[in-house]
Amino acid sequence: MAGTKIPESVLVLIHTAALDVLLLERADHPGFWQSVTGSRDSYDEPLAHTAARELAEETGITVSPMSSRPIIDWNFQQVYEIYPHWRHRYPEGITENIEHVFSVCVDRTIPIVLAPREHTRYQWLPWPEAAESCFSWSNASAIRALAERFRP
Repeated sequence: MAGTKIPESVLVLIHTAALDVLLLERADHPGFWQSVTGSRDSYDEPLAHTAARELAEETGITVSPMSSRPIIDWNFQQVYEIYPHWRHRYPEGITENIEHVFSVCVDRTIPIVLAPREHTRYQWLPWPEAAESCFSWSNASAIRALAERFRP
């Protein structure tokens, strides 16, 4: 039976001013490191809401329009092929996902509260190491772009 997951998601890069990047280890795939990701709950959910929701669900970091930590919409998207072993989550015939990139700059001392069903560990890495550690090419590419965009 085909799933109902919407093939449109967000990627949220969490970084410090010095460009250390927070990576999360997937619970369902030990050794797979990534940034915060997640799909829209509905087609009318604004992408910025999806990004803020996923950020809070996966790390406990909250943002709001009045926050001292604004979430930044890069107005950039990447299209990637959905891994075959995850295609059952999507409607039949869906093979690609559109990923919208966001970022948020935080202090490294911010408490991180992982969603245990999604992630088991986290680590802060300098951006070059973070990019190399990601299993996803689109995540690695966004981290490299982060360095260009926000280099101190």
